[in-house]
Amino acid sequence: MTGPEWFGHVIGGRTTGSADGATMVSVDPTTRTAWAEVALGSAVDVDRAVASARNAFDEGPWPRMTQAERSRVLHAFADVLLAHADELGLLDTRDMGRPLTATRDNDVVRGAANFRFFADDARLAADASFPGHPGHHIYTRHEPAGVVAAVSPWNFPLMQATWKIAPPLAYGNTVVLKPAEQSPASATRLAELALEAGLPPGVLNVVHGLGPAGAGEALVSHQGVDLITFTGETRTGEAIMRSAAAGVRAVSFELGGKGASVVFDDADIDRAVAVAADAAFSNAGQICLAGSRVLVQRGVHDRVVAALVERAQQLRLGDPRDPGTDIGPLASEEHHAKVTGHLRRAAEEGATLLTGGPRDGWWVAPTVVVGAAPDAAICREEVFGPVVTVHPFDTEEEAVRIANATPYGLSAMVFTSRLARAHRVAGRLRAGNVWVNCFWVRDLRSPFGGFGRSGVGREGGGHSREFFTEAKTVVMDVG
Repeated sequence: MTGPEWFGHVIGGRTTGSADGATMVSVDPTTRTAWAEVALGSAVDVDRAVASARNAFDEGPWPRMTQAERSRVLHAFADVLLAHADELGLLDTRDMGRPLTATRDNDVVRGAANFRFFADDARLAADASFPGHPGHHIYTRHEPAGVVAAVSPWNFPLMQATWKIAPPLAYGNTVVLKPAEQSPASATRLAELALEAGLPPGVLNVVHGLGPAGAGEALVSHQGVDLITFTGETRTGEAIMRSAAAGVRAVSFELGGKGASVVFDDADIDRAVAVAADAAFSNAGQICLAGSRVLVQRGVHDRVVAALVERAQQLRLGDPRDPGTDIGPLASEEHHAKVTGHLRRAAEEGATLLTGGPRDGWWVAPTVVVGAAPDAAICREEVFGPVVTVHPFDTEEEAVRIANATPYGLSAMVFTSRLARAHRVAGRLRAGNVWVNCFWVRDLRSPFGGFGRSGVGREGGGHSREFFTEAKTVVMDVG
């Protein structure tokens, strides 16, 4: 009988344990047993990783390569990821319970696409020149900013890690990645495969560990870091922002969400229900962009509720390795307790759970809640589980008011057949991403981020370039 698999830090091109030998375990949420032993990083390990990244930036070839050379390496990296799709998909499934059909067939593919997009975007980006100054040539340069601290979440471990590291690498930076402690495995393999693809040692480093008082806190407060990019929970973002103030480091955050799916009575109801259910329940609701509130015009409210309940009951819970599984377990015991606690509190406050709720193990069946007051905790706080609350409305103005009655502003959906209404409501919703009659359609050229407590800044295309480079103006006397 073999023991747990082992995953170390990757620092300076080597997979290594922690300086003090400390380890932690990763628990498979399906079996609720430890399946992997992982290096548990400390401030000492962060120092090693930042020093490696700094040396690679100051002395190594990566920032000094031509953009075409860097882009070729990133395309090779994408090829290597796809060649290891089975392995990488299984690592994420074992770490956080997402169905293997999704981790392997979607997440790895989208991760590779992230590298390809930013490789091409950086290669095709242009600088500017400003004529009209006799005797002078004025032009701009976008230069890599330095060492980037990238902190990625557990809900889409590999895909989100690639979203964090592909842009800074494409623009010539070096990176220290700290993945969530709940889902460390694919990050180690990602860094190892980067070396196979030709990324120079030290350009991409990975340090595992905890957040507060651990490797995460040490990384974001490290004065050798120039930029911080983070995806995760809002309170963690607030703590990172306080750390970033020392040294005046720039931050880019994608934080929590409490998205609303607004269904008008002129919508294609069957399509609206199908899309709203997907937005609420996919990945067991563990999506910042989730449409966790469904607002329905009163004339079709009962029809939508009945169809949403039917849709929820059709989704199959099970082992995420089974290709027939729609909903895997929640990612951890702690998170399961959080989600089920929200459901108990909602019931105590008078809401009705029409279907779903806790099941054996760490599963929660897709849950439809009605009768919750708009200011109830389940309607205002990010549950991050397969739970949706449904609320009636009468007028467009009321729908917008309810949708915006949240401190978050990451996403929203609008379902209507009237073009003018679609444009009007999309313009009034305070959300960084608004989908009309669809969900999760992404173009990496477009800005991605949120309003309010959902984040700071935008990434994607030119927005990523602006964040991960320093724009320089050169004024040359040619007279």
